[in-house]
Amino acid sequence: MTTLVLGASGATGKQLVAQLLLRQQNVKVIVRSPDKLPESWKNDERVTIIHAVVSDMSETDMVEYLKNCQAVASCLGHNLTWRGVYGKPRRLVTDAVKLICGAIKKRASETRPVRFVLMNTTGNRNRDINEPRSFGERVVIGLLRLLLPPHVDNEMAADYLRTKIGQKDNYIEWIAVRPDSLIDEDKVTEYNAVPSPTRSPIFDAGKTSRINVGDFMAELITNEETWKQWKGKMPVIYNKQ
Repeated sequence: MTTLVLGASGATGKQLVAQLLLRQQNVKVIVRSPDKLPESWKNDERVTIIHAVVSDMSETDMVEYLKNCQAVASCLGHNLTWRGVYGKPRRLVTDAVKLICGAIKKRASETRPVRFVLMNTTGNRNRDINEPRSFGERVVIGLLRLLLPPHVDNEMAADYLRTKIGQKDNYIEWIAVRPDSLIDEDKVTEYNAVPSPTRSPIFDAGKTSRINVGDFMAELITNEETWKQWKGKMPVIYNKQ
């Protein structure tokens, strides 16, 4: 299987690619600057490095990059700088999701749907199921929508998959992975994947290591049973305590 990874130069994207390679998978990565990539990738015949800017791509470009790919994973996110949070593109993740989905449908020649895994956040509620929020959480989330464009971007990206692609698309199957507060760890540890948050993402956030997110996303892509379990859902992942 070959997976196209967006955001591969980021902290979580690198972990995902590493986990895919450990599973002997082929990977294509789209990066703005190859200089940020591990040297080992540049000498690995399983890794194809595409030097491009996702926000500048056309659907025709993406169709070309998707050739021979059976899965796509997006670990795109906004840089935590003033420009990254408030500058353009404001809808980096959402626009990338739309671009990928449009390109998949444009080629529309696969015998089975392409798997699309989106990294999202526990701050985004899955509106397909009943995920209640307290009054305090609703107030804080409302403020985040007003003050932090990346939060709205994450909501819109997942909502596009839920409402525009849905559960019965002929060309795309999707999962949106929602980690809680991200931390760095050196190795994969035990973690739990659950359908909905088991703690408040605002007032009692848990922790999720980036390497565990990469492991879970790689497992979704490569394991048929795990994919069937979470297809069309938005699992939340926590480090096991």
